Amino acid sequence: MPAKTAVVLGAQWGDEGKGKIVDVLADRFSVVARYAGGHNAGHTVIIGGKKFVLQLIPCGVLRPDCIGVIGNGVVLDPVAFLQEVARLREMGIHPDGKLFVSNRAHVILPYHRMIELAAENAPGRMKIGTTSRGIGPAYEDKMKRGGLRVVDMLNSALLRTHIQNACHEKNTIARALFGADPLDANKMYNEYARIAEQLAPYVTDTGVLLNQALRAGKSILFEGAQGTLLDIDHGTYPFVTSSSATAGGASIGTGIGPTNIGTVIGVTKAYITRVGEGPFPTEIHDSIGEALRARGQEYGAVTGRPRRCGWVDLPLLRYSNQINGAEWLVVTKLDVLDDLETIPVCTGYKIDGKVTDVIPADVRGLESIEPIYKNLKGWRQSTEGITDPSKLPTAAQEYLRFLEAESCARIGMISTGPDRAQTMWTPEFTAALNNMAVAR
Repeated sequence: MPAKTAVVLGAQWGDEGKGKIVDVLADRFSVVARYAGGHNAGHTVIIGGKKFVLQLIPCGVLRPDCIGVIGNGVVLDPVAFLQEVARLREMGIHPDGKLFVSNRAHVILPYHRMIELAAENAPGRMKIGTTSRGIGPAYEDKMKRGGLRVVDMLNSALLRTHIQNACHEKNTIARALFGADPLDANKMYNEYARIAEQLAPYVTDTGVLLNQALRAGKSILFEGAQGTLLDIDHGTYPFVTSSSATAGGASIGTGIGPTNIGTVIGVTKAYITRVGEGPFPTEIHDSIGEALRARGQEYGAVTGRPRRCGWVDLPLLRYSNQINGAEWLVVTKLDVLDDLETIPVCTGYKIDGKVTDVIPADVRGLESIEPIYKNLKGWRQSTEGITDPSKLPTAAQEYLRFLEAESCARIGMISTGPDRAQTMWTPEFTAALNNMAVAR
């Protein structure tokens, strides 16, 4: 019998609307588990016009009967986490007893932010377009086996020793390479020792928790961060994030074996966006791109940075679905295209005059792409708030059928507005989810 689990992830460069989709789906799952990234990944959920912006905490926390888990693959800024918990309480959401943090997650400390900010702004260095929140340096420490885990943070003697040693090293590096001012190790220890006491009630072995939930017949939704094309291995390197944003990261980042992944759901916009630096073959450089940004409110939920807008890139979408083994596709922001008379879709590439649909591994290859477009007819009428796929304009249905046929995944949901209620389901997807009936 297939496991009652599903992975929801971004099929593009992030910002596809995963937060809303996880929130909508969470009503059918017992647990929502975040498996990668840090507080650089904002998810926006709108419920009855009320806006919730989550950075670390899984969107399932907004459902009263759903447990939220922050897995070992996440890098945790404990200050940001506690601030987010406080904001939720102010908005009437009380996560105590239903929100858990992995004791194996690595901790972001102030020197991680110092190093990243200094490196990103150093003369002569290639800008990646990071959020300067310490994500990359925290993963660097993790991989070189010099990081601090949550379980270690709760040991005051170990915490003191780690901060003293790390500050000596990081201050020396930052001063020598970037001329940065040193951080005070004693002050940092005193602050984070207090923070550790506040964090402790949320900490547990989440790998054990999740596997026990599966054995009890409960269902788990794995919440991805960023997008496939930002994955450290499979993305547009080096303009990527520092973690495994693809479906494989769900196993690595939670302690659930890969044979317990039931299905993978990729989320794509009806167009495509990218924030920060890096190649973007179908980027729109004229007023249409600006209009899409304005209509789609394409600004980062965490940073407020404007997103670059472009047309759907089918070779990239097929590549994403292949990497993730995506069975289902969710198309968001269909309503943003409502005013367009013609909608170009990239169906292939020309590279050095040769036609291909293979994604180059190097940035130079990506930047030399000449997209091949097929123009589809727009529908020129509002789709906002429609909740029955058969009620969509004919041209909108044809657009979706084309994306489905060319992407190698079935469309299961369509979003036509930011609110939880502005979502429609296909009958086949509903039937598949019904087989994952929640055991509370």
